[in-house]
Amino acid sequence: MPATTVRGVRAKQSGDVQTAVANNFSQWHHLVSESFVPLEVRSDKLQDFSGVLRSRVLDELSIVEVTAQGHQVLRTPALIERSERQFFKLNLQLSGHGILIQDNREAALRPGDIAVYDTHRPYTLAFEEDFRTLVVMFPHDILDLSPDEVGQLTAVRMAGDQGLGRMISPFMMQLAENLEVLTGPSGHRLAHNAVDLIATMFDNELSTRRSTEEGRHSELLVRIRQYIEAHLGDPGLAPSNIAAAHYISTRQLHNIFHNADATVATWIRARRLEHCRRDLRDPILADRSVGTIANRWGFVDAAHFSRIFRNAYGQTPSAYRLG
Repeated sequence: MPATTVRGVRAKQSGDVQTAVANNFSQWHHLVSESFVPLEVRSDKLQDFSGVLRSRVLDELSIVEVTAQGHQVLRTPALIERSERQFFKLNLQLSGHGILIQDNREAALRPGDIAVYDTHRPYTLAFEEDFRTLVVMFPHDILDLSPDEVGQLTAVRMAGDQGLGRMISPFMMQLAENLEVLTGPSGHRLAHNAVDLIATMFDNELSTRRSTEEGRHSELLVRIRQYIEAHLGDPGLAPSNIAAAHYISTRQLHNIFHNADATVATWIRARRLEHCRRDLRDPILADRSVGTIANRWGFVDAAHFSRIFRNAYGQTPSAYRLG
């Protein structure tokens, strides 16, 4: 079992598994940057720091077990500019706790949890105490999901004790415990099977999120329609104030209606016309003029109202009332 020392880092190789040991923080900083992508590493312990990397590289797929004392790892914009290849990194927390921050999201990871992050965008990994984690690093194009799709999941905690995590997390843990088994054709197949499982987990998470998002949009659409109904008589009713009343952007408002095969303007007009139609046929309101009824429901231009009413119902408001 040969052993080497590079910049004070002791490394030994057993079969195709490489083990590297750092006995101070400077060695660790060099080690993690060489093993993954260039990183900024921070710690309060500079001399008494220790850490171990056990790694297995299969083509462009790296599987690394990391055991170390608490510290922070940062991927900064300046470091990203120095890198050409784009990778995803998946973390499986084996022991201790970690926090992953990327894309304005924060995932608090406990043993068994899985999270993904993109080396082509800034991120922070923080461990306050001793920890052990499995890192799988692979190029963007190894997945059958687009980077944009995976980007929806960065820094999202995927629990190891729920859903597919209950099956995939134990499998990944076994990889960490058996790196030396990943040799030859069967080793390559196992490693790529792990990536396929990860992709399945991501796809399931995306599907769940889409369903949840659709549910939220459906509920929000109901509330927006109720708001519109309550304010139809306001001539100033417009997408901008409807969106503001629901704390969303006008773009989001238009998207919600687009997904329901409608537009905000046509919905408002249709509801106003329907109320006018009912009032024109209501005997109790027979003494009210067409203009008064139109104005009651937000139509301020009588000629405009008459024209769109005829387009909708085939008759002028007056003729419809007499019918």
